[in-house]
Amino acid sequence: MQTYDDLPKLARDYLLYLLTIKGRSQRTVDGYAIDLRTFFRFMKLHRGQVPADCVFEEILINDIDDNFIRSVSLSDVYEFLNYTMRSRSNGAKTRARKVSSLRGFFKYLTVNTQLLTDNPVKNLEIPAAKKSLPIHLSVEQSVKLLDEVGARSSGTQYRDYCILTLFLNCGMRLSELVGINLSSFDRDSGALKLLGKGNKERLVYLNEACQDAIDNYLTKERGQLKTIVDKDALFLSCRSGKRLGARQVQLVVSGALKAAGLDHMGFSTHKLRHTAATLLYQEGNVDLLVLKEMLGHANVGTTEIYTHVSNKKVQEAAAKNPLAHKKKR
Repeated sequence: MQTYDDLPKLARDYLLYLLTIKGRSQRTVDGYAIDLRTFFRFMKLHRGQVPADCVFEEILINDIDDNFIRSVSLSDVYEFLNYTMRSRSNGAKTRARKVSSLRGFFKYLTVNTQLLTDNPVKNLEIPAAKKSLPIHLSVEQSVKLLDEVGARSSGTQYRDYCILTLFLNCGMRLSELVGINLSSFDRDSGALKLLGKGNKERLVYLNEACQDAIDNYLTKERGQLKTIVDKDALFLSCRSGKRLGARQVQLVVSGALKAAGLDHMGFSTHKLRHTAATLLYQEGNVDLLVLKEMLGHANVGTTEIYTHVSNKKVQEAAAKNPLAHKKKR
């Protein structure tokens, strides 16, 4: 666990609160730490407490005290967001994350520690970001990707095929796939326990393709490894016998996409999650609430984006208009 020693004490306390009490993931908390670090460095620069020509990343902030934090105003935050947009080229999405980090921090200072009587960012709005539809593979492209990996003759073809099969069928996140253990399976029910965002557990049920891919990998590759360090981990490095890391999985996916001629389309591990969700909704007619539970979304509003991914149903609706075939005489 990181200690965040370079941050002000109140910020360190807040981050540890997120980790230990709120159960946020290490990756999420590290992101909040980056945002708070940038904010406090900007504040010192903005208030002239460091030379104007100093190296921004070298500005020391662990000496910031309670009075400094009490003096932060909404105008300061507006200046900060303007700085991140103009000097750091942060887009609306990145600035929105920074706003979320600051709102959470100052809410903690107001509600939990009661250091502040008034929250200076209570009325701070999230920057409007352009909403784009998620990119996804078609059924044909998904089949091509799996066939390409399945036809390989390498020491990891069964593992790589299993990884892609789980992504495309279960719509799991990268962190969820990496964290799968052998003890996560219930063979009788075909259920797989995943650990999602905020350390929330959920069950997904494995179809025939997933179970077959896992069985082949376990018997034909994993079972043949001479060295196994992380005995409960499902996906292992064939060299070290340790749990496969997120970066290694990303390389597996990007390599498979390149081999299938799909790498030019900007796909990634998360795009495979989008693909699973889109195919389930558009082609499989899975109910939106069921899809929400399967993907581990906190609310159905997040899942609703998949109702707009394809124009197929819109085209079908237009064709059903009773005037669709009326032409000028």
